Amino acid sequence: MKSVKIDSLHMELFSGKKTKNLILDHLIEILLLVLIIGVSIAAPSFLKSGNILNILRNAAMKGVIAYGMCLVIISGEIDLSVGSQVALSGVLAGFISKGLAEAGIMPIELGALVGIAAATLVALLTGLFHAWARQKFNMPSFIITLATLNVMYGFAAIVCGGFPIANAFPTWYAFLGSGRILGIPFPAIVFILIFLFFWFLTEKTDLGRRIYAVGGNAEAARLNGISVWKTRIFVMCMVQLMCVLSGIMNSAQVRSATFTFGRGWETQIISSVVIGGTSMLGGIGTIWGTLIGVLFTGVITNAMTLLNVNEFMQYVINGALMFFAVMFNTYMTKKRNKSYSHHWTDTEHKILQKLQK
Repeated sequence: MKSVKIDSLHMELFSGKKTKNLILDHLIEILLLVLIIGVSIAAPSFLKSGNILNILRNAAMKGVIAYGMCLVIISGEIDLSVGSQVALSGVLAGFISKGLAEAGIMPIELGALVGIAAATLVALLTGLFHAWARQKFNMPSFIITLATLNVMYGFAAIVCGGFPIANAFPTWYAFLGSGRILGIPFPAIVFILIFLFFWFLTEKTDLGRRIYAVGGNAEAARLNGISVWKTRIFVMCMVQLMCVLSGIMNSAQVRSATFTFGRGWETQIISSVVIGGTSMLGGIGTIWGTLIGVLFTGVITNAMTLLNVNEFMQYVINGALMFFAVMFNTYMTKKRNKSYSHHWTDTEHKILQKLQK
């Protein structure tokens, strides 16, 4: 009889623990829902279809980079150069496109394609350099990418001469930033398609599992036959490619390019990834969580605009959000690990002691 009672209590406790873990795993989704409800009450115009599509379009610019950043952080690295790569990509595309057209070498329609190709090549070389420096000199990726952040911003400023490059793109180029398909902004469609690609990569492929293994324990991964070097090359190049995509859509939206595009984006992007549950220590994180994190920060930014929050105060709020996101993420990771790892909790011990008396 006592055994039946113990088994019954075990089932109840297990069920309660399962519910608790379910809440912990989906806490960011719950908070996003609460945030949407709160903002909708404070600003009724928030739920208008035009505003929702605007949130998706703006979120796409940073969101595609956030997916790449998620891989980088899961692998145990960081990339602070993403904002400057956004600027450099747009500037290179505009400079080459306009330069080739003005020189009479080719029409601007083809020149834009050459500019995009050049920006893509530079991004791949940058990612390769980051991985090489990390492997060759064992330098922290924080230092490597902090250096290239400044180098690329400076190079972008030199190329554009410190002024926006206007009238540099053909008509079709503008569609990449402001076009619509069935009423949905093209950047929002790209945002969803890129999400599906990264989700499949991390959830269904061996490469995705290798990224998690390297981030969890690089030495153990190496001993198990995983090439840490190749894995780092992939994630570092992938996030840089996402910067090119964002830079192209961003410059296409305004049909110009300048070195100030993307400035400060790195902190917002990292905040979105961390809010989505990715651990800064590596080895933990999901693309789904990053999607929710991007939407979360996008809703907050949009809400501050609708509520006429001072621009400088928005910087304060975004900075505080990043700090608390990292702190909360660390706390929840420890909590979740403890919840999963400890089969017997203090409550369970007390109940069993009472039954044994």
